[in-house]
Amino acid sequence: MKIRIAHSPDSDDAFMFYGLAKGKLDTGGLEVSHVLKDIESLNRDALEGAYEVTACSFHAYPYIADKYALMPCGGSIGDGYGPILVAPTASKIAGGAGAKDLGRVAIPGTMTSAYLALRLYAPEIDTYVVPFDAVFDEVLSGRADCGLVIHEGQLTYGGEGLRKIVDLGEWWLKDTGLPLPMGGNAVRRDLGPEMMKQLTRLVRDTVKFSLAHREAALEYAMTFARGMQTGIADRFVGMWVNDFTIETGERGREAVRTFLRRGREAGVITQDFNLDFVEA
Repeated sequence: MKIRIAHSPDSDDAFMFYGLAKGKLDTGGLEVSHVLKDIESLNRDALEGAYEVTACSFHAYPYIADKYALMPCGGSIGDGYGPILVAPTASKIAGGAGAKDLGRVAIPGTMTSAYLALRLYAPEIDTYVVPFDAVFDEVLSGRADCGLVIHEGQLTYGGEGLRKIVDLGEWWLKDTGLPLPMGGNAVRRDLGPEMMKQLTRLVRDTVKFSLAHREAALEYAMTFARGMQTGIADRFVGMWVNDFTIETGERGREAVRTFLRRGREAGVITQDFNLDFVEA
């Protein structure tokens, strides 16, 4: 049986799927291929049920819950850190503007969890969408007053002449006592319960394998690191491939429930849904 696993072409996802991508794991006879796209594109594809297994933003899950169940592994959950808002060091915003005074904000997509976190932090914020890797340019050019940064930009913004306004993961932890859930993996329901469980175990196994063979997995991940230095890539991978990635656990599940419930209550999420995880 052919199975497509869709995920982003980022160093943390590459690290996580190293074992599968390099044929290090027993797939139980499954023919696994990888589809690499940015997370906002994957969110949109998931609306149509495009892939058997897909990475998705937790914010997107309510809109795909009819087609997919969440895996309790493979997720990106930040405990006290997350997407950040940045502005040029010389701007008045970088000097300490409040949530109501952030001006126009460049964001990497309206289905991203970063966007949901931003809207919970600053409900009336003025945003517009650009590709995630164009956010720095929007801010530096002055087209945006500040930018919402995901992926490795969370570590490299200083070198671009930008300053952090707020880390939304820090804000969320102070507000809720919970980690901030960013992305997860979901498996298509029409595969049936047993295949859904088998694929969930396979994703968990590749995470465990990569962590057990960290040096080799990081070397592989560096081919997706978009020019990052090895030390920064190692730090980035360490942030987003962690204990929650092996098993979401009850604290992680409560974080997802709270995040999505608040999004629904705030009217940012407009779709009713049931939140369920594959038990495997």
